[in-house]
Amino acid sequence: MNYQAFTLLNYEQIPGISCLNEEDREAIRIIGHVLPFKTNNYVTEQLINWNDIPNDPIFTLNFPRKEMLPKKMYNKSLNLLSENLDRNILRQEINKIRMALNPNPAGQEHNVPVMDDIRLHGVQHKYRETVLFFPSQGQTCHAYCTFCFRWPQFSGMNDLKFSMKEADLFFKYLKQKHRVTDVLFTGGDPLTMTTNALANYIEPLLGKEFEHIHTIRLGTKSLTYWPYRFLNDKDSDELMALFEKIVKSGKNLTIQAHFNHPVELSTDVVRQAISRIRNTGAQIRTQSPVLRKINDHPDLWSEMWRKQVDLGCIPYYMFIARDTGAKQFFELPLEKCWKIFKKAYSQVSGTCRTVRGPSMSCSPGKIQVLGVADVKGEKVFVLRFLQGHNSNWVDVPFFAQYDPEVTWFDQLKPAFGEKKFFFECDDQGYKYLNTNKNNILLE
Repeated sequence: MNYQAFTLLNYEQIPGISCLNEEDREAIRIIGHVLPFKTNNYVTEQLINWNDIPNDPIFTLNFPRKEMLPKKMYNKSLNLLSENLDRNILRQEINKIRMALNPNPAGQEHNVPVMDDIRLHGVQHKYRETVLFFPSQGQTCHAYCTFCFRWPQFSGMNDLKFSMKEADLFFKYLKQKHRVTDVLFTGGDPLTMTTNALANYIEPLLGKEFEHIHTIRLGTKSLTYWPYRFLNDKDSDELMALFEKIVKSGKNLTIQAHFNHPVELSTDVVRQAISRIRNTGAQIRTQSPVLRKINDHPDLWSEMWRKQVDLGCIPYYMFIARDTGAKQFFELPLEKCWKIFKKAYSQVSGTCRTVRGPSMSCSPGKIQVLGVADVKGEKVFVLRFLQGHNSNWVDVPFFAQYDPEVTWFDQLKPAFGEKKFFFECDDQGYKYLNTNKNNILLE
């Protein structure tokens, strides 16, 4: 299958698009100027059920819908696009709307490390053992998820974009950080790069000077949106050879795959791609946020986890949708997220229970909602850190006031009359969290 991308420039050519009414088409055009829009012929031909529009979950994952922007923002965008403004003026006004959508959630700018007074704009180092790298050639995707928390990467908001082309500073930084064991290549999608470009970033990490790096991770949705990347793209064989080289070097290679719905695991081509990846010795770990109108039912999750395990994948994370972009369309109360996870978890065997969640990737770290309980006569959320800026925070249970409407961590308040959560009293950890100038927690 030859890859064909669909964007705002050619979306009217998509087979099946004729089933949309004029309002739905207008929404693609209007919202697509604010939040990025891109899909491809594999998604439109093999994953979307055009007889179930607009309810089809894969359609909603790929195509902007009017409800994805607050009404005032939608109308403002509509008016701007009808005024025939100068291109630069239009971009400035659209960017004002984007800035109101929290384009940099979880304080990502605080995770950018400084080395020799140079900010490494293509690197994030939030947790001591794990460093994220954003290769500039991989800052796109085969298709864009409408819930994506990294949508500014694709929106021309260069001041908020994380990317780095020259890897020398990145390698120099890693050489100084001997507690780092994992490097995650992310974006965007690093597997939109050519194999040769990807190898230029990875192969140096296989040398003796990087013996402290045990695991190389590739964050990708290519298995979902373009599984042909692993089968018959022009350099698919070279990509598999690179995977084998990584594994033979003694490193762990983990593909961090994103599957949001069982339909994405239903095609022959994705099953073939998974098999070919596993044959290189790489492992595949799967993750997804829990999303309203997409996968907000426990049966979908238990089905998805079972299918993943049957195919040799490892269920890894259920996330809670981040507070950015179209979150108001996809978000669910924390309690409902937990109930979905709990019921799905109870419906599968232990081989599927490698998954963790529901988890919020927020400023202090990855915080798991363990449940709702009555403690000392007070109804509370029970939470814990799966990851934290300060590793001492990890796996420490703590409590927040119960509120059935809460959808994100910063809406929570400490339980039992406390003024602060325990980690907010950690001066060292919070100083690092708010300034990123104290690297002691990452040494």
